[in-house]
Amino acid sequence: MHRVAVLLLPPVVGFDAMIPTLLFGNATDPTGRSLYEVVTCALSPDAVTSTGGFGVVAQAGPEALASADTVVVPGTRFPPCRVDGVLPPALSAAFAQIRPDTRLVSICTGAFVLAAAGVLDGRPATTHWKFADDLRRLYPRVRIDEKVLFVDDGDVLTSAGLAAGIDLCLHIIRSDHGAQVANAVAKYCVVPPWREGGQAQFIERQVPASDSLSTAATREWALRHLDEELTIERLARHAHMSTRTFIRRFREETGQSPGAWVRARRLDRARELLESHDLPIDEVARRSGLGSGANLRHHLRRGIGLSPTRYRKVYQGV
Repeated sequence: MHRVAVLLLPPVVGFDAMIPTLLFGNATDPTGRSLYEVVTCALSPDAVTSTGGFGVVAQAGPEALASADTVVVPGTRFPPCRVDGVLPPALSAAFAQIRPDTRLVSICTGAFVLAAAGVLDGRPATTHWKFADDLRRLYPRVRIDEKVLFVDDGDVLTSAGLAAGIDLCLHIIRSDHGAQVANAVAKYCVVPPWREGGQAQFIERQVPASDSLSTAATREWALRHLDEELTIERLARHAHMSTRTFIRRFREETGQSPGAWVRARRLDRARELLESHDLPIDEVARRSGLGSGANLRHHLRRGIGLSPTRYRKVYQGV
């Protein structure tokens, strides 16, 4: 079983600390078997203070890092990394136990810890937009992009603040075990199953002034009609808006253009069909609205680097 160690550093952001335990802890296969073993760990047996005013008692000490397949560092105000830009001896010794092939993940300001450890040198990374300049000042060798929700750089992944950690964990689950498992976790947590990593951190209109000004109903409708032609004009008519107004409000609410959003949803539907059915590739493309098998192959290779046939073999185990 894949082991996830969540390293809690005081004062830890309580919300961030709960994200990996909740999401990875609820990822199961069709038989209900857990796909991840999640353990929280800390540098000492004392309760780890949190920014919310409560303490968290970790399950294990730093030795848990040695056997982890993935290490997650939640957001923290840990002064050595957040203020001084250094990795103190106890934390350095803890990081030294991490195997070279271990996947490293940070949520929010956990990126400061990875940066202090030198993990992010020369790599693209993100953090909460509010603290990006601090990260840039303390760790100038990190290629920071504070505009995105998360960055997947292979064996090192970083997310923006707070809820973006949910998006990153779902992305990891989806990459490890497919869209069906990730969508089931998202459904349990009552959160959207997919937000693109490149989506903007700051969306101008998070809460529309009224339902009549929102594109939410049209987005829900579009998800039920992905196999049909969904032009911007048709979407705008459904929302009872002009095309120009619809595009502007859609981007304000989602951070994406309507076309990009529809393509992403269609690819997600295709992945679900490939994981759960033995349909011909052309039929998967038709049902997901991608038109042809060639178009599906193009978008799947571009999105995740696999052909439809290879994707099916990976996630169906055939």
